[in-house]
Amino acid sequence: MKKHNFSAGPCILPQEVLKKAAEAVVNYNDINLSLIEISHRSKEFIAIMEEARSLVKELLNLPNGYSVLFLQGGASLEFLMTAYNLLKVNGKAAYLDTGTWSSKALKEAKLLGDIEVIASSKDKGYNYIPKNYEIPSAIDYLHCTSNNTIFGTQIKEFPKTDSLLVCDMSSDIFSRQLDFSQFDLVYAGAQKNMGPAGTTLVIVKDEILGKTNRKIPSMLDYQVHIQKDSMFNTPPVFAVYVSMLTLQWLKNLGGVAAIEKINKQKAELLYNEIDRNPLFEGFANKEDRSVMNVTFNLTNEEAHKETFDTLWNNAGINGLKGHRSVGGYRASIYNAMPIESVQVLVDVMKQLEKQA
Repeated sequence: MKKHNFSAGPCILPQEVLKKAAEAVVNYNDINLSLIEISHRSKEFIAIMEEARSLVKELLNLPNGYSVLFLQGGASLEFLMTAYNLLKVNGKAAYLDTGTWSSKALKEAKLLGDIEVIASSKDKGYNYIPKNYEIPSAIDYLHCTSNNTIFGTQIKEFPKTDSLLVCDMSSDIFSRQLDFSQFDLVYAGAQKNMGPAGTTLVIVKDEILGKTNRKIPSMLDYQVHIQKDSMFNTPPVFAVYVSMLTLQWLKNLGGVAAIEKINKQKAELLYNEIDRNPLFEGFANKEDRSVMNVTFNLTNEEAHKETFDTLWNNAGINGLKGHRSVGGYRASIYNAMPIESVQVLVDVMKQLEKQA
């Protein structure tokens, strides 16, 4: 029996996607070759790449003038690529510091220029999203992280700026409807809502590139990757293929609008139990709670941790422990997580209450 997978990433994928991917690894489309041994220059893989990019544009309702790339290196490489491609020589950028990944992003950007942290929630352990901050006018771009997996916070309303707006959406892209015309650059690691680890989605407005007066290494230059259709070097064939399958699954489900409703139901079910059950307490401020990553603690860890851990393990739940840097518990309820699995966790929490 498959476990209820609450892992933060690599995370749960739809069962039908896993089945198709497994078949393709053995024999892709009855060509008697494995997907992972065909040439990335073959008509079969070129069709996969084109379909994947087309689905991104369709599902996110992207305006004209944006390029879609499937690259490698994870969001961690994008921390550097963003600065290389957008930060002008002797320029300045502004960053919102809302958690571990945004702090890593600004650390990389500081290697190339002047980076100002205009707001941070570090003072309270990153349990909220800063608001009412001032955005400098003379900046090349503003960088934010839409969803913070470790701390369970999520931006509900994005900042308005006259400069370029960049967003790391690694852990909540395709989970809710957004107006993507407000963003100039979006990047996201695949291993949350799109597919397996190994590829990174980049969505970039074409007109913003090539204006830094900076020499950019080829592998870090978005324009090079656009010109080569995401195949400047050998692409991560399997990760792109599974991402394509996952996007097809999402489209067949009814698209982002449909999954947004389901995601809200899942989050509401779990947060309601956390708020109702006296043995648990949420970590993030209520107004900033993530729909993707639900972080919570036991109110008396010494008294109940051993019993609770036994109960959820016996219920077939996997990946519930909080990030090693903060402890507690974290239930990651990405797109492919069925509401039935969330109900299993809620039932376990109620069971603990009865036994206490």
